[in-house]
Amino acid sequence: MEERLQKIVSRYGHISRRAAENMIAEGRVSLNGEIVSQMGVKADPQKDAIRLDGKLIASEQTPVYILLHKPPGYVTTLSDPENRPVVTDLVKGEGERLFPVGRLDYDSEGLLLMTNDGGFAQKIQHPRYGVPKRYRVRIGGHLTMEELQRLKKGIRFEDGFFQPRDLRIEKQNDKSLWISLSISEGKNRMIRKGFAALRHDVERLVRISIGDVQLGSLKRAMYRHLTKKEIESLSAWSGQGKKPGKLGINMPRHD
Repeated sequence: MEERLQKIVSRYGHISRRAAENMIAEGRVSLNGEIVSQMGVKADPQKDAIRLDGKLIASEQTPVYILLHKPPGYVTTLSDPENRPVVTDLVKGEGERLFPVGRLDYDSEGLLLMTNDGGFAQKIQHPRYGVPKRYRVRIGGHLTMEELQRLKKGIRFEDGFFQPRDLRIEKQNDKSLWISLSISEGKNRMIRKGFAALRHDVERLVRISIGDVQLGSLKRAMYRHLTKKEIESLSAWSGQGKKPGKLGINMPRHD
């Protein structure tokens, strides 16, 4: 199906639409061997050869969808200037150029999707679709009722708004508290910043689900392919998910 070239470059190049338009204007994009510098040109990524700086970015390929259990100590990028381990090191056996869908912080762990399907990745990440991500979080100290009410109302920052859904206290001991919560926007370090605003350190952060796809018992640094049902479930998400519900609080267990 034909679509505007800047949209294709944005999706397959994993860059913003504005950046794609600038690259086209600079003459860095070619379509079937011809340099394109005008906006509005249409192409079919399954039929046409589209290149950015001479490198093919869109061509017919077998889509791959992977669920990785990211361990702490890995960067969610394709490369790292500090030479730290990157998540693509864990899926080298796939033989495809995969990229992470969204991100997990260096110190965070859990469910990370990886794919070579730019359209799929964009839909999972874009706030418009509201695909929920659920996390288990261990924080230092305990939450007061006043702090729980602040979380329910939401905490605003210059670069975003932190308002967890379905926050549940799971268990606690004298020094820390395990909770689970859901968010639909993945702003950089928003969960850590939210609890820091309440003067609580996040000691551990584990993503356990995206939409209906669960991390389950998959071990750290291991991965599996998504099932057809899981792919269809995520692809069909259109923002019709649950509205933010009441602040659910379970009776905590003491360890």
